[in-house]
Amino acid sequence: MAKKEPGSAAMLVLALLKSREMYGYEIIEELARRSNNVFQYKEGTLYPLLHTLERERLVTAREAAAPSGRMRRYYAITRRGLRELEERRAEWSAYSAAVTAILAGA
Repeated sequence: MAKKEPGSAAMLVLALLKSREMYGYEIIEELARRSNNVFQYKEGTLYPLLHTLERERLVTAREAAAPSGRMRRYYAITRRGLRELEERRAEWSAYSAAVTAILAGA
């Protein structure tokens, strides 16, 4: 199995890409929007993560012209990425439940 990216960033990106393909800046905007600006990734953080996910074959990328004529790189989740997302969701759910249980007893 591929080495997992630390933290939740990869899981969040994979979750976004599950619904549709997106280009990098669109991912940044969508993460911020859905999280009420809690997640504010910079290009210097996101693109290395996307390259890692692509290298691990969890996402694919294709270049296409935007309506403005500018070339954009669109990312899409793969079957392998979907399986990885489900594993990470299960791990996150167990982790979150454990933290909640501890905090409830505090």
